[in-house]
Amino acid sequence: MKKVWIAAAALAALPTTGHAQLQYPGFYISAEGGLNWMFNTTINVPNFGGLVNVYPNTGWVVGGSIGYDFVGPRFEIEGVYRSNNGTLQLAPIGLQNFTAGFNNQQTAIMANAFYDFLAGGPIVPYIGAGLGVAFINASALGGNTSSTNFAYQGMLGVGWNIDPQFRLNLEGRYHGTTSPTVNNPTVGGVTFNNNNISLMASIAFRFGAPVMAPPPPPSAPMVAPPSFMVFFDWDRSNLSQQALNTIRQAAAAFKSKGNARITATGHTDTSGPEAYNMALSLRRANAVKDALVREGVPAQAISVIGMGEKGLLVQTGDGVREPQNRRVEIVIQ
Repeated sequence: MKKVWIAAAALAALPTTGHAQLQYPGFYISAEGGLNWMFNTTINVPNFGGLVNVYPNTGWVVGGSIGYDFVGPRFEIEGVYRSNNGTLQLAPIGLQNFTAGFNNQQTAIMANAFYDFLAGGPIVPYIGAGLGVAFINASALGGNTSSTNFAYQGMLGVGWNIDPQFRLNLEGRYHGTTSPTVNNPTVGGVTFNNNNISLMASIAFRFGAPVMAPPPPPSAPMVAPPSFMVFFDWDRSNLSQQALNTIRQAAAAFKSKGNARITATGHTDTSGPEAYNMALSLRRANAVKDALVREGVPAQAISVIGMGEKGLLVQTGDGVREPQNRRVEIVIQ
């Protein structure tokens, strides 16, 4: 037992900062249900030959609770109903063995206290205990009476915080009461032991927990800087009328930005020697720069680059005259 408490303390001490906070203080309600097993027991029948063996069948249990979660400790008030049928085996003095039916129904109002280990994380082991009162209705041998008894229970389970509002629990539970009394008209007052184990699942809803925030909107797509394209005849760097119109548009775009820079990058096709094409691309870029200056763009705001045959707009083999590759690209940033 000492090792169990040491292990529980170690779990409680583990940090929970590696995950998002999923558990917050606040009130909660829960609904629960599952299977219930009464222990085999004996009924003390003083006026009917002594002891009678009782063999309960698997029964069921349902209930609900309202509580407050302190994120670690939890306290709740619970109402729970159990039902079990079974068989009596009687061997009274002077009679042959025979069997009879047995039914036990009990409603309990319990005050429970829990402690959650790893509180705030997605998976939360927990232990708990409760005290309260049980109202038991037992019937056998033609008798059917109610009995009010002191009740107690212990719980061991694990919870899954689906999100800050909803939690799913799976729990094993021991539930017992003081010995109920059945007043049978034939055999008189009889008593029996009432001990149960239950396997239960529950779903809890937490009030006041923050709703999971929606994912952030996607970032705005990157907007490419304004650009313009000026084309040239083969082995030429002079500007056509269409090229001049394009340069005027580029100059107007520069002026509209207020504070910007222009890069003029010259290109050639693959016809002619590579060194010659590099020089030709620079002449084309400088021709565009001069035209931009005439349109009112400051010379110091313009950078000139020559790429020669590199950066083809249309991929071709060597020695190919391709009009779209003979160009200057104007980029405004």
